Amino acid sequence: MKVDNLEQGYFGIGIQNGKTPENLGVLWRSAQNLGASFIFTIGNRYQKQACDTHKAVGAMPYFHYETFEDFYKHLPKSALLIGVELTDTAELLERFEHPRRAVYLLGAEDHGLSNKAIEKSHKLIKFKSTLSLNVAVAGSIVMYDRSVKGTVIY
Repeated sequence: MKVDNLEQGYFGIGIQNGKTPENLGVLWRSAQNLGASFIFTIGNRYQKQACDTHKAVGAMPYFHYETFEDFYKHLPKSALLIGVELTDTAELLERFEHPRRAVYLLGAEDHGLSNKAIEKSHKLIKFKSTLSLNVAVAGSIVMYDRSVKGTVIY
Protein backbone atom coordinates (compact mmCIF):
# COMPACT_ATOMS: atom_id res chain seq x y z
CA MET A 1 0.00 0.00 0.00
CA LYS A 2 1.47 3.34 -1.07
CA VAL A 3 1.52 6.06 1.58
CA ASP A 4 2.30 9.73 1.74
CA ASN A 5 6.02 10.22 2.50
CA LEU A 6 5.11 12.55 5.36
CA GLU A 7 3.14 9.84 7.20
CA GLN A 8 5.65 8.77 9.85
CA GLY A 9 8.36 8.20 7.31
CA TYR A 10 12.03 9.04 7.34
CA PHE A 11 15.27 7.88 5.80
CA GLY A 12 18.96 8.19 6.35
CA ILE A 13 21.82 7.49 3.98
CA GLY A 14 25.49 6.80 4.51
CA ILE A 15 28.68 5.19 3.31
CA GLN A 16 30.71 2.33 4.71
CA ASN A 17 34.46 3.00 4.40
CA GLY A 18 34.03 5.99 2.11
CA LYS A 19 37.17 6.66 0.15
CA THR A 20 37.12 10.32 -0.88
CA PRO A 21 35.86 13.47 0.82
CA GLU A 22 34.43 14.66 -2.51
CA ASN A 23 32.07 11.68 -2.75
CA LEU A 24 30.82 12.20 0.80
CA GLY A 25 30.30 15.91 0.26
CA VAL A 26 28.31 15.35 -2.93
CA LEU A 27 26.21 12.61 -1.31
CA TRP A 28 25.49 14.82 1.70
CA ARG A 29 24.45 17.72 -0.52
CA SER A 30 22.08 15.42 -2.41
CA ALA A 31 20.76 14.04 0.89
CA GLN A 32 19.91 17.54 2.06
CA ASN A 33 18.21 18.38 -1.24
CA LEU A 34 16.26 15.11 -1.48
CA GLY A 35 14.84 15.02 2.03
CA ALA A 36 17.10 12.75 4.07
CA SER A 37 16.55 12.88 7.82
CA PHE A 38 20.15 12.04 8.69
CA ILE A 39 23.50 11.09 7.20
CA PHE A 40 26.26 8.83 8.49
CA THR A 41 29.63 7.24 7.86
CA ILE A 42 31.09 3.92 8.99
CA GLY A 43 34.88 3.50 9.19
CA ASN A 44 37.72 5.97 9.05
CA ARG A 45 38.73 6.41 5.40
CA TYR A 46 37.55 10.00 5.08
CA GLN A 47 38.43 13.51 6.19
CA LYS A 48 36.56 16.78 6.73
CA GLN A 49 34.18 17.43 3.83
CA ALA A 50 35.33 20.65 2.13
CA CYS A 51 32.95 19.96 -0.75
CA ASP A 52 29.86 19.95 1.46
CA THR A 53 29.09 23.45 0.17
CA HIS A 54 25.53 23.49 1.51
CA LYS A 55 26.82 22.55 4.96
CA ALA A 56 24.52 19.52 5.21
CA VAL A 57 26.31 18.35 8.36
CA GLY A 58 25.02 21.46 10.14
CA ALA A 59 21.54 21.15 8.64
CA MET A 60 20.75 17.55 9.58
CA PRO A 61 22.01 15.00 12.09
CA TYR A 62 25.33 13.38 11.17
CA PHE A 63 26.47 10.17 12.84
CA HIS A 64 29.82 8.42 12.64
CA TYR A 65 30.40 4.79 13.60
CA GLU A 66 33.81 3.17 13.90
CA THR A 67 32.55 -0.28 12.88
CA PHE A 68 29.61 -1.85 11.12
CA GLU A 69 28.67 -3.63 14.34
CA ASP A 70 28.44 -0.30 16.19
CA PHE A 71 26.31 1.15 13.37
CA TYR A 72 24.00 -1.88 13.30
CA LYS A 73 23.52 -1.77 17.06
CA HIS A 74 22.28 1.84 16.70
CA LEU A 75 20.01 1.29 13.69
CA PRO A 76 16.59 2.85 14.39
CA LYS A 77 14.28 0.09 15.66
CA SER A 78 11.57 0.58 13.04
CA ALA A 79 13.84 1.13 10.03
CA LEU A 80 14.86 -1.37 7.38
CA LEU A 81 18.52 -1.48 6.38
CA ILE A 82 18.73 -1.26 2.59
CA GLY A 83 22.14 -2.18 1.18
CA VAL A 84 23.06 -0.85 -2.24
CA GLU A 85 25.28 -3.49 -3.83
CA LEU A 86 25.81 -5.05 -7.25
CA THR A 87 25.02 -8.69 -6.36
CA ASP A 88 22.97 -11.44 -8.00
CA THR A 89 20.52 -11.44 -5.09
CA ALA A 90 19.86 -7.69 -5.08
CA GLU A 91 16.54 -6.40 -6.39
CA LEU A 92 16.60 -3.96 -9.29
CA LEU A 93 15.93 -0.41 -8.14
CA GLU A 94 13.38 -0.01 -10.93
CA ARG A 95 11.16 -2.62 -9.21
CA PHE A 96 11.98 -1.76 -5.61
CA GLU A 97 9.31 -0.38 -3.28
CA HIS A 98 10.90 1.91 -0.70
CA PRO A 99 9.88 1.36 2.92
CA ARG A 100 8.56 4.36 4.87
CA ARG A 101 11.42 4.08 7.35
CA ALA A 102 14.73 3.16 5.76
CA VAL A 103 18.45 3.46 6.20
CA TYR A 104 20.35 3.19 2.90
CA LEU A 105 23.92 1.96 3.09
CA LEU A 106 26.44 2.29 0.26
CA GLY A 107 29.96 0.96 0.07
CA ALA A 108 33.05 2.60 -1.40
CA GLU A 109 33.60 2.06 -5.13
CA ASP A 110 36.76 0.03 -4.62
CA HIS A 111 35.42 -2.44 -2.02
CA GLY A 112 31.62 -2.21 -1.93
CA LEU A 113 29.79 -3.24 1.20
CA SER A 114 31.39 -5.60 3.69
CA ASN A 115 30.14 -9.19 3.79
CA LYS A 116 28.63 -8.46 7.22
CA ALA A 117 26.71 -5.46 5.85
CA ILE A 118 25.37 -7.54 2.96
CA GLU A 119 24.35 -10.32 5.34
CA LYS A 120 22.61 -7.97 7.80
CA SER A 121 20.77 -5.86 5.20
CA HIS A 122 17.02 -6.42 5.23
CA LYS A 123 16.94 -5.73 1.48
CA LEU A 124 19.61 -5.33 -1.20
CA ILE A 125 19.09 -3.14 -4.25
CA LYS A 126 21.12 -2.56 -7.41
CA PHE A 127 21.06 -0.69 -10.69
CA LYS A 128 20.90 -1.99 -14.23
CA SER A 129 24.66 -1.70 -14.65
CA THR A 130 27.52 -4.05 -15.33
CA LEU A 131 30.00 -1.85 -13.49
CA SER A 132 29.67 -0.14 -10.14
CA LEU A 133 28.66 3.51 -10.06
CA ASN A 134 30.32 6.35 -8.20
CA VAL A 135 29.02 6.18 -4.62
CA ALA A 136 27.65 9.74 -4.60
CA VAL A 137 25.89 9.15 -7.93
CA ALA A 138 24.45 5.82 -6.75
CA GLY A 139 23.15 7.34 -3.52
CA SER A 140 21.64 10.30 -5.34
CA ILE A 141 19.82 7.97 -7.74
CA VAL A 142 18.39 5.94 -4.83
CA MET A 143 17.15 9.06 -3.06
CA TYR A 144 15.66 10.49 -6.24
CA ASP A 145 13.91 7.17 -6.93
CA ARG A 146 12.43 7.27 -3.42
CA SER A 147 11.22 10.84 -3.89
CA VAL A 148 9.54 9.99 -7.21
CA LYS A 149 7.94 6.65 -6.22
CA GLY A 150 6.99 7.38 -2.64
CA THR A 151 7.03 4.64 -0.02
CA VAL A 152 5.07 1.57 1.04
CA ILE A 153 4.14 0.03 4.36
CA TYR A 154 6.17 -3.07 5.23
